[in-house]
Amino acid sequence: MRRFFGFILSPLHHFAFFLILVVFQPIQWLSYKLGGYKAHKSVVDIMNFFLTSAYYVLGGSIRFINHQNLPTDRPIIFTANHQSMYDIPPMIWFLRKYHAKFISKIELTKNIPSISFNLKYGGGANIDRKDRKQSLGEIMKLGERMKNNNWSTVIFPEGTRSKDGKMKDFQLGGIATILKKAPNALIVPVAIENSYKVVKNGTLWLHAFVPIKFTVLTPIEPAGKDVELVVKEAEMAVRTIVEKN
Repeated sequence: MRRFFGFILSPLHHFAFFLILVVFQPIQWLSYKLGGYKAHKSVVDIMNFFLTSAYYVLGGSIRFINHQNLPTDRPIIFTANHQSMYDIPPMIWFLRKYHAKFISKIELTKNIPSISFNLKYGGGANIDRKDRKQSLGEIMKLGERMKNNNWSTVIFPEGTRSKDGKMKDFQLGGIATILKKAPNALIVPVAIENSYKVVKNGTLWLHAFVPIKFTVLTPIEPAGKDVELVVKEAEMAVRTIVEKN
């Protein structure tokens, strides 16, 4: 049933998603040129509200559960599992007051309406996976910006998307690098459920009526702890939710 209706609804969803990106490209440019970071961020937040809403064209639903009283006066490293591209717009929208940035492949900074512009000027890190020195430098710069501005970041420590929903081990590198530059950052695990089901047949023909759920879990204070143990603790917290079934 989900697959059948996905064939019907996917073109409508893709049209809505792409139209939003095209419309917001000039709006982003204008806001950045006239109002700088603050105006640009407001536009990006609104854009991601609409991108998140475009998912409802598929008949799906999105629940974002956050019962944590998270600070806004210190950096946060949101540490999440990664299942599909549908993880990203809701994270940007629902975590907007924390100025959450992403670590992205440098290839995405070209030729994608709205997304490429935001990656270039939004304050995240754009890394070349073939160039370790460049990648490390970009992540360190992100850590500096987080420390100086009390920004946050969303990291997917698995390193790649899980196509079947089964989590991979969390990698240490990105989190450890950011903590070197922003040692006061708080680690906050986030569990993402079911978004892989949307793209079970690929990104063209999507599954309809899939409920995606995000759960913000108990923060972990890394100060004075071994980073490897902190990352493992975050991983196990996410696994408890994602693999409960």
